Amino acid sequence: MSSRDPNRRTVVTEALALGGTAALTTHAGAASAAGTAHASPCQSPPAPKSAGAEPFEGYLFAYFTGEDKPRGEQIYFAASRGNDPRLWDELNGGQPVLTSTHGGKGVRDPFLVRSPAGDRFFLLATDLRIFGSGDWYAAKRVGSLYIEVWESADLVHWSPQRHIRVSPDTAGCTWAPEAHYDPERGAYVVYWASRLYAEGDTDRSTETHERMLYATTRDFRTFSAPQIWRDPGHPVLDATVFRHGETYYRFTKDARAPGWSDPCGRFITQEKSARLIGAEWELVAKCVGRGDTKRPGVTEGEGPTIFRSTTEQKWYLLIDEYRGRGYVPFENSDPTGRVWRPAEGFVLPQGTRHGSVLPVTRAERSECVHTTAQVAPRRHGEPERADGTSSGTSTDSRNRPARLPQHAIPSGVRPGRTRGCAATG
Repeated sequence: MSSRDPNRRTVVTEALALGGTAALTTHAGAASAAGTAHASPCQSPPAPKSAGAEPFEGYLFAYFTGEDKPRGEQIYFAASRGNDPRLWDELNGGQPVLTSTHGGKGVRDPFLVRSPAGDRFFLLATDLRIFGSGDWYAAKRVGSLYIEVWESADLVHWSPQRHIRVSPDTAGCTWAPEAHYDPERGAYVVYWASRLYAEGDTDRSTETHERMLYATTRDFRTFSAPQIWRDPGHPVLDATVFRHGETYYRFTKDARAPGWSDPCGRFITQEKSARLIGAEWELVAKCVGRGDTKRPGVTEGEGPTIFRSTTEQKWYLLIDEYRGRGYVPFENSDPTGRVWRPAEGFVLPQGTRHGSVLPVTRAERSECVHTTAQVAPRRHGEPERADGTSSGTSTDSRNRPARLPQHAIPSGVRPGRTRGCAATG
């Protein structure tokens, strides 16, 4: 078979070491709509070009809405109202834009990334469905080894789903994949959380914890062998990264439960480094987002996502209060600083959970919404029918717009819906 044969299978060896055991091995195969990953790719993406050809004048928000409803673990989109990151309209009539047909047929934690050339977009997500089973025990120990990938040239028309294996045989799960382009390597660094078990522990009975793993890719079809990115000796999840100047900033959930010696378990840790991989990370702040007697915050948090304002020197950090209000917004005029203040005036889409926000141009935003009519927003607290549509009344706070009590929401503002950004494939 030629080197271009999509069915060619390759064996790769990981550089993972687990408690001093021998190097692990995994098989990597074809990357297709339902395939696994090749070994390390050899083709480079187009050389990066300036994103300044057209300024960013809005935002696109990808998210899921929770495991408490049948269609909550699919991908939803919302668009900002113009260039205002506080106010949002749900797209596609408040229905999922992308739905999974592979793996567990549920997808969570969507992450949007723009190519360095600016001409492609990729959406990565977790292969996981909890609705109907509630079995987190199995999800952590014998869960998926795959990530889900979609590709688009315009954020409207999306490729068929790609079901790609990235984790080793010894992993118990593959959670919250994200990607950041690394110009030093000319490739994307894709990172996610996995529990790793000893090679002979087929019953998954050994005590272990989640670590952050990474692999590299240039096309989101072929991936290098996974390696450990962060393992502080206790569980960590949901890393997200942004670059400011020559410095990378990483926000990660410290997943330690109450009872550990550190009081910042179940909150966000902020670090910085001069390099994305292959360097030490310096601690900036712990317990990011936790409230105190002087300022409000979250009771516990995960799924951080961060984006920069397109109009001013300000960064926004959303933290998922996963057993409370869903996403809660924070802001900072200096991303190198330690203190993130609650952001005022936000009216987020209904029930937003772990996702990502992508700055977009006016044309890109318009492409999603300009040909569609606005429809009435869901009433506050209105639940979903079994088919995912809304009807009736409810007091379940998870179906309400995420907001903080202290927010100064502009008079008359309500989250709206727009039809648009439909998937094709």
